[in-house]
Amino acid sequence: MNSPEEPEELVPVPAVEPDTAGPPCGYARLRAEQPVVKAQLPNGETGWLISRYEDARAAFADPRLIRPLLSAWPPREGPDAPPPCLPTFLEMTGEHHERVRRTVLPLFGRRRLEFMAPRIRAMAGELIDAMVESSEPSESSESSKSSDGGTADLIAAYAEPLPLRVLCETTGLPHEDREIYLPHTLTLLGAAGLSMDEVLAALYALQDYGEELIARKEKEGEGEDYIHLLLAESRRPGSELTRDDVVSFVVTMLMAGYKTNIQHTGNALFTLLTHPAQLRELRDAPQRMGTAVEELLRFVPLMNAINILVAQEDFTLHGRHIRAGDAVIPVPASANRDPAAFTDPDRLDLTRTPNAHIAFGHGPHACTGGNLTRMQLAITLGVLLERLPDIELAVPAESIPWDESTPLRAPARLPVRW
Repeated sequence: MNSPEEPEELVPVPAVEPDTAGPPCGYARLRAEQPVVKAQLPNGETGWLISRYEDARAAFADPRLIRPLLSAWPPREGPDAPPPCLPTFLEMTGEHHERVRRTVLPLFGRRRLEFMAPRIRAMAGELIDAMVESSEPSESSESSKSSDGGTADLIAAYAEPLPLRVLCETTGLPHEDREIYLPHTLTLLGAAGLSMDEVLAALYALQDYGEELIARKEKEGEGEDYIHLLLAESRRPGSELTRDDVVSFVVTMLMAGYKTNIQHTGNALFTLLTHPAQLRELRDAPQRMGTAVEELLRFVPLMNAINILVAQEDFTLHGRHIRAGDAVIPVPASANRDPAAFTDPDRLDLTRTPNAHIAFGHGPHACTGGNLTRMQLAITLGVLLERLPDIELAVPAESIPWDESTPLRAPARLPVRW
C-alpha cells in the first residue's frame, strides 16, 4: 500500500538585503542544501526555485519548460477570464518564436550594432557635458584633483537618461512619447506586488501604444530605425514576420530594455565606485573594458525578478518531483554566484576570464538585446572614465539611498565628485 505523499515544504523567496542590489544571501544556503525547493511567490502562487548554476542554465534551455504568457499566468478559467495579450519575445514558443528570432536576432548582432557605438558615445558625452556644466563646486580640494572639480548626482544626470535615449535611437521609439509608455512599463516591472487586473491593464495599454505607434510609422514610410526595418520586412512577400510581431517587438523592448538597463548601470557604477582600486586599474587599462563588463554582468544581478517557466511534463530534479503545470524558477542572480561555477564568486574581479555567466539567460530565449546592453555599458563606463578620470563617491557608501520599487534594487541617488 502506498503511503500518502507528504506536503512539500514551502520556503519564501529569499529577499534582497536592504540597501544592496543583491543577490539575496539566502540563496547560498539553498544552493548548498536545497538546490530545488518549492517556494511561495510574492503573488501567492508556488514554484520550484532552482539556485545552482548548472541546473539554472539547463532549465533555460530545457524544451520541457516554457515561458507562459504574463497575461495568462497564473491561469484563470471561466467566462470572465480576459483575453491574453500578444506574446512578447520572451513568451513566444515553438515555431512562432523560431521564425521571429531568425528575423530579429541579426539586428542585435555585434557587427550590426556597430553603427550605434558613435551615437552612444556622443549621447554619453553630451550628458557628461551637461552634468559638469550644472554641477556644484566640489568642497574637497584634496579629493578633487583639478581646479574645475564639481559634484553631481550620477544617477539623475547620467545613468537614468542614457539608456532610454539609446533604446529610442536604436529601435525608433519616440523619446517624446515617454510620458505615455513609461508609466505602464514601470507598472509591469513592479508586477510582483500587483493584482492580475493591474498587470493586464498595463499590458493592454502598452499593446495599444504599440499598435498606435506602428500605425504612425506606416504613414511615415521608410526609415532606418528597427521598427521601420521590421515593418518593411513584415510587408515583404513570404516574410516570416507579421505586423503583430512588430507590435510585440515594441512591447518587448519597453519591458526588457529600459528600467533594467538604468538600474544595472546605476549598480555597476556604484560597484566600481566602491572598489576604487579596481576602478583605477580599469581607467588605466581601458582595453580590458569588455572583460570588466562581463564581470559586472555576473557580479551585479541584471534581474532579481521571478523568471517563470512552466513544466509541460513530469520530471525529477535532485530528487524533487516536478509535475506538469508547475512553475519552475531558475535564478540567475544565484547561479552567477555559484562557487561550483565561479572561483571566489562573491569577489569582484574585473579581469575574470572565462566568465560564462547567465545574466541574459541561456538557450533559445537568451536575451535578444544582450549585445546592445554590453555595448551600452562599456561605452557608458569608458566615456565617464575618459572625461572624469578622478571621479569618486562624494558621500559614504552606506549613506546612499536605494530605489526598492522593483525586484532589481539600485541606488536612487549616487552623489559623486571629480
